Amino acid sequence: MSPTTSETAQGGRRLVIVESPAKAKTIKGYLGPGYVVEASVGHIRDLPNGAAEVPDKYTGEVRRLGVDVERDFQPIYVVNADKKSQVKKLKELLAESDELFLATDEDREGEAIAWHLQEVLKPKVPVRRMVFHEITKDAIREAVANPRELNKRLVDAQETRRILDRLYGYEVSPVLWKKVMRGLSAGRVQSVATRLVVERERERIAFRSAEYWDLTGTFSTGRAGDASDPGTFGARLSAVDGRRVAQGRDFTSLGLLKDGANVLHLNEADARALAAGLADTAFTVRSVESKPYRRSPYAPFRTTTLQQEASRKLGFGAKATMQVAQKLYENGYITYMRTDSTILSDTAVAAARAQVTQLYGADYLPDKPRSYAGKVKNAQEAHEAIRPSGDRFRTPAETGLTGDQFRLYELIWKRTVASQMKDAVGNSVTVKIGGRASDGRDAEFSASGKTITFHGFMKAYVEGADDPNAELDDRERRLPQVAEGDGLGAEEITADGHATKPPARYTEASLVKELEEREIGRPSTYATILGTILDRGYVFKKGTALVPSFLSFAVVNLLEKHFGRLVDYDFTAKMEDDLDRIARGEAQAVPWLKRFYFGESVNGADGGDAVAAAEAGNGDGDHLGGLKELVTDLGAIDAREISSFPVGDGIMLRVGRYGPYVERPAKTEGETGHRADVPDDLPPDELTVAFAEELLAKPSGDFELGTDPETGRPIVAKDGRYGPYVTEVLPDDTPKTGKNAVKPRTASLFKSMSLDTVTLADALKLMSLPRVVGTDPEGIEITAQNGRYGPYLKKGTDSRSLEREEQLFTITVDEALAIYAQPKQRGRAAAKPPLKELGTDPVSEKPVVVKDGRFGPYVTDGETNATLRRDDDVETITAERGYELLAEKRAKGPAKKTAKKAAAKKTAAKKAPAKKTAAKKTAAKKTAAKTTAAKKTTTAAKKTTAKKTAAKKTTTAKKAAAAKKTAATAE
Repeated sequence: MSPTTSETAQGGRRLVIVESPAKAKTIKGYLGPGYVVEASVGHIRDLPNGAAEVPDKYTGEVRRLGVDVERDFQPIYVVNADKKSQVKKLKELLAESDELFLATDEDREGEAIAWHLQEVLKPKVPVRRMVFHEITKDAIREAVANPRELNKRLVDAQETRRILDRLYGYEVSPVLWKKVMRGLSAGRVQSVATRLVVERERERIAFRSAEYWDLTGTFSTGRAGDASDPGTFGARLSAVDGRRVAQGRDFTSLGLLKDGANVLHLNEADARALAAGLADTAFTVRSVESKPYRRSPYAPFRTTTLQQEASRKLGFGAKATMQVAQKLYENGYITYMRTDSTILSDTAVAAARAQVTQLYGADYLPDKPRSYAGKVKNAQEAHEAIRPSGDRFRTPAETGLTGDQFRLYELIWKRTVASQMKDAVGNSVTVKIGGRASDGRDAEFSASGKTITFHGFMKAYVEGADDPNAELDDRERRLPQVAEGDGLGAEEITADGHATKPPARYTEASLVKELEEREIGRPSTYATILGTILDRGYVFKKGTALVPSFLSFAVVNLLEKHFGRLVDYDFTAKMEDDLDRIARGEAQAVPWLKRFYFGESVNGADGGDAVAAAEAGNGDGDHLGGLKELVTDLGAIDAREISSFPVGDGIMLRVGRYGPYVERPAKTEGETGHRADVPDDLPPDELTVAFAEELLAKPSGDFELGTDPETGRPIVAKDGRYGPYVTEVLPDDTPKTGKNAVKPRTASLFKSMSLDTVTLADALKLMSLPRVVGTDPEGIEITAQNGRYGPYLKKGTDSRSLEREEQLFTITVDEALAIYAQPKQRGRAAAKPPLKELGTDPVSEKPVVVKDGRFGPYVTDGETNATLRRDDDVETITAERGYELLAEKRAKGPAKKTAKKAAAKKTAAKKAPAKKTAAKKTAAKKTAAKTTAAKKTTTAAKKTTAKKTAAKKTTTAKKAAAAKKTAATAE
């Protein structure tokens, strides 16, 4: 369809800039020929990533931080190195345009990108801010017709957060490098999120289970029964002699009954005796209590609830959810996916109500449209809820989507339609059954039932639960139709033992929920935060559970003891409040930053700045301190103390620079204790005294095998982080660094060897590798070597695999030549059998297996491969985790193959001169004039080729960075 007049630029050319190429492509289809739509490819300008990017005129702290803290916290912005070519292109397009439309997302990040574009491009033509919440023809037409001005408050709010996070990260992270381990990072929200996960694990470690027993009875009405009126039903013992029987909720985390709990705690003997005493008892119905049941629809999705439900129902991580949602938004299927709002526009409400009537009938449509109040304090990005785009919702089948995009769209569509349907109604029933045991004790059982008489919105959608054992809302439990006084027979009475369980670990869904409820951080950044704490090794996954590493225990311990307020939950929430007040124009950024960074003197000597800073805070007068002072005095931080944790029986868990280990103190003071490495993927609550003793009992440390007769140096065997190995001990005066450094000979043990059986002779043989086998007829040397992927032969650049490690020492030159005489195998070897079968993938509906690949184990459904992460184990990986890895891989899309193409182009370019030379030799008799003309033509051709190459490089860079809208807040 051709654009209408209102969509076509009148009297000139308009440049529209959006963030991503995918978004640009979709919008371009809705605008006329007078519009040029181009992508900025995310942020084009930001704080420098290191001192090397800072202009030379800045020195000292400004160069280190990228922020001039002495001059009102002026940020030093630099154009990203990978965006310079794109900025140049945008400037060229702007020079040919009569008007500029900045069409980035309408949130803080989008507003900041628009402001940076305006600052860098320096347009001399009118500038408009074009905003929309969905990418549809009508929405884009409306946005062009009704532009607005740039919102400087949103820009200032984003800049304040960016500066705050830069100061936090660049000041606190170096403390972690010095006291814990290099390469670590701290962040305003990531550190608090890590603390939440660590605290939950501490609760699990301190937890002591309690055992309690009760009875379960199967009772019969004596009638045959059917689906609507069952003849039998189950009930659980609730009281004995009028005293409530203890359940799990009555015990503390230490396994003791709570104070004031007037309950009967049954042990196994009591429970079995009571069950036996009730074997011949006649039971009667003591009471039947019926109440009406009503359940209202769930609100439409906002960012966090979408992440939670996608995790529960689809197995997506927060990051994968946002990646898929971004694609759906950019291609015009859903509204903007970063929102705190549950509001639906009038158009959306009408579309949802129309589909309720069409798909489910008028009986399911309420008389009035439903509206939902926002639950998020200081809600940002005040858009609509996340919903299908347009004024008529496409059903999932109508979209033509497949895979993860289809599943996420279907989830959003169902939730949106259900939000405008009637309540589900029914009845909940509680039946009390009583009887007297042979020993005279009175026992009362209780059964609960639920029937749904009108499913309402549940016809379209039912929300998932974080607890896998929880009962979903639409689950019915039908009880027989009984009345008070009815007699019942006991078909079976059984004694059941239970044990209290430690608090469940967080999942991505429940951690997102916890952060939001505590008002920590911003929902739009939670996916980035989760990705950061996983990538940094602070947290790893066991199934869907988030498990803190021992490293995170050390980091959180340091932050709690020496930077307590920075990881305090209330403090972080208050900072969020202050930042929102700055965004609303109720407080000033600079005084607030001054107080956060420099602090405020007790006697008020700061004068006016101190007063202004106090006013910029939230009024409690002391929740902001001086970060600079905190990170300056590090003398009180004992690196060994903050990285040490008692296990029991004198054994300590320590986090060293090369990983966690357990240590038993030495018998003699001053000597090094007995140590053993702890597996990186061991959940901290599983490190018991018994397991620590087991680790310490394993062969570890240095085992002296003897002395090398040739060098006189001791040869030892060790158990390293990458497996057992042998090495020589160099003299103390041997230079270990610099150009004269000497490295000891080292070799890994064969798979058939172990530390407790390896001999000196074995070690010397291993360290003799690589072994020269001989030479081929042309004099090229053949060596036998042990590599990362096993034993192999090498002749020049030609390598051939060996079948067994022992061949490294036994293969002869004739056998080696025979191997080289065979044609080299190309492609893949015969497929290995799968290591584990996981089940059927819910997306591709194909079997998922774990296989062993060249770079380690991976999961595959035959279409998509996903490498197992460091924290995944072949033996323990669950089907859900396998599906999640595949979903994340699909969300990323196919890898770009730009490097090979570039290499091919370079090769082609290099071949051209050879052809020219041949041509010159052939045409030696041609005139000088012709030669000159030929050279000019060649030069012009080169220039054209160069331009094409540059254009291709620019396009490649653009594609590589597509959809990379930086979450920029280093939260």
